[in-house]
Amino acid sequence: ADLIFRRVTASVVSTKYSPSTKSYSPRTHPRSRPTMAFAPADLIFRQLFERESHTFTYLLADRQTKEAVLIDPVFETAERDAQLIQELGLKLTVAVNTHCHADHVTGTGKLKELLECKSGISKAAGAKADIYYSHGDTIKFGAHSLEVRATPGHTDGCITLVLDAGKMAFTGDAILIRGCGRTDFQAGNAGNLYDNVHAQIFTLPDDCIIFPAHDYKGMTSATVLEEKTSNYRLTKTREEFITIMDNLNLPYPKQIDRALPLNMVCGIQDAP
Repeated sequence: ADLIFRRVTASVVSTKYSPSTKSYSPRTHPRSRPTMAFAPADLIFRQLFERESHTFTYLLADRQTKEAVLIDPVFETAERDAQLIQELGLKLTVAVNTHCHADHVTGTGKLKELLECKSGISKAAGAKADIYYSHGDTIKFGAHSLEVRATPGHTDGCITLVLDAGKMAFTGDAILIRGCGRTDFQAGNAGNLYDNVHAQIFTLPDDCIIFPAHDYKGMTSATVLEEKTSNYRLTKTREEFITIMDNLNLPYPKQIDRALPLNMVCGIQDAP
């Protein structure tokens, strides 16, 4: 409880020797490698990265029963995820999307083919899946569980998944480290996002670790307390937050025309 843990991506992790200068220089490693974060001893946990859309995928499994859950898989890295799951001897029960993504095609359809798992998404998202979740539902795997909390605002179907009564929270785009997802399409609403983050995420224990769906600055996680006090947008007043979000003027995601139609049908590539 008294340990602060951080992994900052793209940081210097080793050195290489230069014969010409007879000295060591920094060498960094790509951020697409699977990473392991601080987690309870009886939980298998991996934070994985897809660099094109800057998406984090999360693998959680019970160490005893080997039951596993995958959060926000990406189509292009679905085979990587399946291989890792098989190498660890796990049984993937469900692959869950925190919302209907616009910046990448989900990997749930591909994983259903590779591992015969179920797919899941919020009922409010309106997308195809095997399992539909509502606020207050629970996803159980072994001795662990993920509580479903509705956190719409980025889209109207966003959910946050809270592990074991507040040890970790997988926030999708509702919170990005020191930021949040945009609210200008997919029935987004800045006021709703602000209200739901404050009611459903900022009420979690201060030491609960937040894991977002994306990263653009090399930050992989933060505590609830950090985001309550240091998030550049969500620490503003509600009115200030709405003004900020209404004036971002961001370009649409590069993959939106491909991603949204496919994600409405679980990312199946041969969908009509």
